[in-house]
Amino acid sequence: MDPMYLALSLFRRRRYDKCIEVCSSILDKQPLDQAAWCLKMRALTQRVYVDDLESEESAIQDDFLDSNVVATAPRPGTSLRTSVTAAPTKSLGARPRTSTGRPISGMVRTSMQSSRTGSGLERLRASRGTTGQSARAIRLGTAAMLTQKDGPFIQVSRLNLSKYSKNKALNKSLFEYLFYHEGDVRNAMELAVSATQSCEFKDWWWKIQLAKCYIALNLIRDAEQQVKSALKQHPHVESYIRLVRIYLKIDQPLTATETCKQALEKFPQDVSIMTELARLTEALNEPQASVKYYRSIVIEDATNTEAIACIGMYHFYNNQPELALRYYRRVLAMGAHSAELYNNLGLCCLYSQQLDLTLACFQRALDLATDSLIKADVWYNLSYVAIAAGDIALAIQCLSLCLCADSSHSSAFNNLAVLYHKNGRTHLTKAYLESARGHQPTLPEPVYNSDILQKM
Repeated sequence: MDPMYLALSLFRRRRYDKCIEVCSSILDKQPLDQAAWCLKMRALTQRVYVDDLESEESAIQDDFLDSNVVATAPRPGTSLRTSVTAAPTKSLGARPRTSTGRPISGMVRTSMQSSRTGSGLERLRASRGTTGQSARAIRLGTAAMLTQKDGPFIQVSRLNLSKYSKNKALNKSLFEYLFYHEGDVRNAMELAVSATQSCEFKDWWWKIQLAKCYIALNLIRDAEQQVKSALKQHPHVESYIRLVRIYLKIDQPLTATETCKQALEKFPQDVSIMTELARLTEALNEPQASVKYYRSIVIEDATNTEAIACIGMYHFYNNQPELALRYYRRVLAMGAHSAELYNNLGLCCLYSQQLDLTLACFQRALDLATDSLIKADVWYNLSYVAIAAGDIALAIQCLSLCLCADSSHSSAFNNLAVLYHKNGRTHLTKAYLESARGHQPTLPEPVYNSDILQKM
């Protein structure tokens, strides 16, 4: 079989490692084969590709030095920061909240992972190999194509970016390689600027890539101009979503909402845009509007796990555990098996009085839990099962196991304080309440319980 045909077949089947090996063997025999060079570049890119839309940082962060934020004291309802302190609705009063005060979502997204520092692009950039100049004296025109076996695939410092920007067969693949594989945003931006100029500013794709580079360099306003210019030339769903994310970065949720509605006029009932709108209304503490959009998403895409899970969570915290159980069982029937899902199924079974299935679901959740934080949450919920059964000693044991898995679980400290107070051990009650307040000062229950304890 022809090696190039074999490499193309491996690439289509997403066997990128084998494809890279075949391309490397071709380049060993013909170092200036542009087809093999481009295919290997694409395979290297796809092997480490991350969806930069889903891996972006959350919009809520400490940006007191960020000059892109419009107002430091915005009016209520016009900022994601003011929505954090908004009063919860009566039906969602018991809904747990994050450390920032916002009600938790029904789906753990990449941008919500607080344990991971930095965006996906930054993690990718930190893990890439070093690229240095070769000490061999070779001509500048062929230095980009020739590689060393023990060195990097492309000598980025020797690339003639202005030359490659005019080559329509190579420039886009080279940009993605520089941006995703090498994490070299500045050289990627230089290539994008040259390519945009060579196509006389008529290619919307290059403007979107320029916007991605500007966002990576925190030039938010420049990215906004590029995305708006690209939308004038060619309306695209990804472009609208990027514009929405830009407005969220500068804390303009109302403008982001208007952008989503404009996008829905161009692309009616598009699932990606409706998902952005549902997440945005959820971030603004508007659960009724959010669940309306999630229901529209399920009508268009009956297998959308995020929409089903969020609807189930909405029904659970509105005292409808039977309906929530139906939605979570639907996610389970779709093939999802995780500790979080079985934990939610166990809670729904508990509150809908299906006690025969409750312990089985929690046992399955403990078996699947690999992260200590998830295991701590499962033990915390198991304490409620013990309290519902009237076994206070078992509830204390479950909360102690929760603290063994996560020593900073404020809710567990608070509940232990309440249980020890029922047993008459006041000194332990005070100690656990102080621990709960120390680990999470924004949690209202320890403050309320401490005030009651002082009045007694």
